[in-house]
Amino acid sequence: MAGFSFDRRIARAGELAQKHAPVSQLLRFYQELARFQKDVWEALAGSEDHSVTGLLPYVPALLSVVRQAGSPTLKQTVQELADLSREEWLELLSGGWQPEEQEQELSSEYAFFVHALLQPQAEYLAGRTITQTESSPPLCPFCNSKPQVGVLRPEGDGAKRSLICSLCSTEWNFRRVVCPSCGEENKDHLPVFIASEFDYVRVEACDTCHTYIKSIDLTKNGHAVPVVDELASVSLNLWAQENKYSKLSPNLFGV
Repeated sequence: MAGFSFDRRIARAGELAQKHAPVSQLLRFYQELARFQKDVWEALAGSEDHSVTGLLPYVPALLSVVRQAGSPTLKQTVQELADLSREEWLELLSGGWQPEEQEQELSSEYAFFVHALLQPQAEYLAGRTITQTESSPPLCPFCNSKPQVGVLRPEGDGAKRSLICSLCSTEWNFRRVVCPSCGEENKDHLPVFIASEFDYVRVEACDTCHTYIKSIDLTKNGHAVPVVDELASVSLNLWAQENKYSKLSPNLFGV
């Protein structure tokens, strides 16, 4: 993720866990997961095997992290996954590179484990690839996955928007007044909602397709780390759902 190292993500999760008690357990779990993903990323950087087969040795460590800090539902899933064969794990991980197929076939619990393993690999590979786009694609220009979160960065007297991929963390520029789901450009159909508790987190909705994406406004809070602050502001997701908006892409934890 451009400009957001694993160390920054881990530190930010700790900061927000202290400030927001309702999500502190979730953020502590994310810290442990981010430490695991950092180890995988560093191991890949020193290896010549960047295939999904190369991820299999890290399965036990991931299952251990979830056993120690995961939710009751994920802990129950650990037992199921611990009994899977090598071939079954390879099939799951290989399918994770086909986002549309993954969404249709995997339960949210299985998807968590697959994405937790694939994300550091995808991020490492994306970081070694020069990806250029002349337009504003709604899907990741590297792996074709949906964006997880938007980012507003200072530009001149205003701010420009970019999107961050839900799988490989690639960040790419995207026009501000357009829905990344259906392409709606009429600003009257693109309401933005902000809550006082998270005044730098924008719920950018679309009244045409009834989806939303959250954007982290770094012009208001330069200490924010988008993927972490998006997770910490889960209360905004609940508000959006109550108002009949569906999230463009669930985060790693399925929310």
